[in-house]
Amino acid sequence: MTAEGQLADALHLEDRAAKMGSGRFVPLNRDLRDALMHLWAERQPKPEDPIIFSERGRSMSTQSVVRWFWDLYGKLGFTGCSSHSGRRSFITQAARKASTVGGSLRDVMELAGHKNLQTTSRYIEADTDAKRRLVNLV
Repeated sequence: MTAEGQLADALHLEDRAAKMGSGRFVPLNRDLRDALMHLWAERQPKPEDPIIFSERGRSMSTQSVVRWFWDLYGKLGFTGCSSHSGRRSFITQAARKASTVGGSLRDVMELAGHKNLQTTSRYIEADTDAKRRLVNLV
């Protein structure tokens, strides 16, 4: 939220709250922002209110959120997934699409909050079919 209490266009992660002091601005996806606008209109939260609530209406600890994802993925039958899976998927998809919008892997690196491309590259999953298509373009 902005200082005026309105929904912002980007997530501002401060250095003090980010791993390795890697604070950054991450623009909000339009669909996510629309969903947050609807939720905001329904709940009318104050800036100091928790972002994630338990079923009992209390704020959730980091570990509780990790456990929530673990339980959800288990119920859905997803194996090998964790609370970190969405981050890995986002980085992989962003890397694959960056050039289509005039971006680069450096943009993906900054969105991920990494200090170097080598760290980002460990998150990007390879795709055999994409490699075949790429080789056929050359």
